[in-house]
Amino acid sequence: MGEPAPLFGTELAPVPAGAAAEWFTGAGGARLRAAMLPASSATRGSVVLSGGRTESIEKYFEVASELAGRGFAVLMHDWRGQGVSQRLLPARLKGHAHGYQDFLTDYAALIAAFEARLPKPWVAMSHSMGGALTAMALAKGEDRFVAAVLSAPMFGIFTPPLPAAVARTIAGAFAGVGLGGALVAGAKLVTAPAPFEANVLTHDARRYARNVDQIAEHPELALGPPTWGWLAFALAATGELQRGDGPPKVQTPLIVMAAAEDKLVDNAQVRTVTARFPHGDFHEIAGAYHEILQETDPIRAQFWAAFDKATARL
Repeated sequence: MGEPAPLFGTELAPVPAGAAAEWFTGAGGARLRAAMLPASSATRGSVVLSGGRTESIEKYFEVASELAGRGFAVLMHDWRGQGVSQRLLPARLKGHAHGYQDFLTDYAALIAAFEARLPKPWVAMSHSMGGALTAMALAKGEDRFVAAVLSAPMFGIFTPPLPAAVARTIAGAFAGVGLGGALVAGAKLVTAPAPFEANVLTHDARRYARNVDQIAEHPELALGPPTWGWLAFALAATGELQRGDGPPKVQTPLIVMAAAEDKLVDNAQVRTVTARFPHGDFHEIAGAYHEILQETDPIRAQFWAAFDKATARL
């Protein structure tokens, strides 16, 4: 067992009974946070649950409880640079990254730290940036999962007003000359949350308010806009998935759930990358904004139906 780490509950999102967090060590000695939630019914296996950019363990308390109720032990974590894992810049609100290799090393370290406590079989479940990194881990040889279920994975992103190829060149240039820590053009470090009516993440007002409330009560979980370094990482990662030789070698079933009304992730690229995996299975959820697992109950039900089908024989 590692050194205990905190978990932050709110009235709308209390810490699930039985959940416990601890620190583990990632690439370069980074201090990273993870949490375990045991199954609350007969144990069927384990889910390694990875969030997207800006997201913390706390945002997935509801999802983790739903998985535990399905008989899965759940391992959650904060990626480096977000949640209360080690931030990468002195200005801790900047969403930064130094390429994708450190993330992949962290993911391997996470599994190594908790492997003995994860009942088999294992399922990977990830959202957005986490989906891209999970897919990359599989493409780089991680073969211990019996399935991966991805929510709106970051297999391609919109970069308005620039085409992705132009944005990739600019972001790479900024990072290459030591300016990767600057915010992307037009971004402000501190902004008020978007009103629900203007948000492009979820149609569910209650869950949106819950997530805003979490950050208001626990600002240490907050993360602001991305830097040029983060954008360079994201475009390098998506390019690797779109053109690299790893995906065609993956034998793990990959169930991809795309959000039909996604304004952040490019579903055309999601469909194309999914098809590169020999056992890729693409689904598009009608009416969904980007954060499928934070959506309305009818939209979430479509995700859970696909998850339950994929794990029915476990």
